[in-house]
Amino acid sequence: MTIREYGIQAIKDEAEALLDLIPKMDEQFDLTVSLMLDCKGKVIVTGVGKSGHIGAKIAATLSSTGTPSFFVNPLDAYHGDLGVMTPDDVVLAISNSGQTDELLRFIPMLLQEQIPIVAMTGNPQSLLAKYSKYHLNISVEREACPLNLAPTSSTTATLAMGDALAIALMQKRQFKPQDFAHFHPGGELGKRLLTTAADVMRSTDLPVFSPTLHLGQAIMLVSEGKLGLGVAEVDGRVVGLITDGDIRRAIERWQAEFFDHTVSDIMTRQPKTVDPQTRITEIQRIMQTHKIHSVLVIDDDRKLIGVVDHYSCMI
Repeated sequence: MTIREYGIQAIKDEAEALLDLIPKMDEQFDLTVSLMLDCKGKVIVTGVGKSGHIGAKIAATLSSTGTPSFFVNPLDAYHGDLGVMTPDDVVLAISNSGQTDELLRFIPMLLQEQIPIVAMTGNPQSLLAKYSKYHLNISVEREACPLNLAPTSSTTATLAMGDALAIALMQKRQFKPQDFAHFHPGGELGKRLLTTAADVMRSTDLPVFSPTLHLGQAIMLVSEGKLGLGVAEVDGRVVGLITDGDIRRAIERWQAEFFDHTVSDIMTRQPKTVDPQTRITEIQRIMQTHKIHSVLVIDDDRKLIGVVDHYSCMI
């Protein structure tokens, strides 16, 4: 095999291990999600070694998707961290073998405090599975490692099961994009989810005119506005919209008679509008759905406040 083929085979082995997880997702998964959903405290994830690394990521994913969670190393629990746990919490204990000594010594403390335990192991007959309230089976037939020693397929399966829990909890909580934004205020994603029309709209030198204006004059104003559109108003309220495309189609249709027509003859009388607090993500959805490049920002009286175009949303 070539070097690339070794890599491809590893990915195939791990993909197969993930698909093999599906038949193992039984009512224990449903009960675990319900337990975490009803949890009044936190989901505390714990594990040792590679399982600990994966556990830290699972805890981070849960926290960022609406389920308060953090990772605790079981070794630290023996030196004071057990004090952060209460019967209102749920402990997700991860061990591929289910026989990890550090975790098993940790279990009696949890049982004494009546803290429910969910085990995530590759061995349903293990001691960890036996002493847990629910068990999630993450067993794999073999590792992607050619020696069948290094945790590869098993850690991938663990990570996938953690993601499955997080996604199921998101769905049950009806977690929305704006909720996600509150947990991710930094970076490009958070910025897009939190930014509103008022933050990016153009609000000055807008091409505004009467619907009775002749198209020859309207062309000049649309060109000067450099937005590819013009807004028709009556008594300060939006009544229509014309675009470059409307003008081109009108020229093709009427040719020499084009200059005899007014804005009202070609304007869209119900243009897409939003209020100033509409999020950019929703504006992008509107543009994609209706195949338009701009929306008008108006107030409750249909007075024009600004214009948001496709380029304004590219933040």
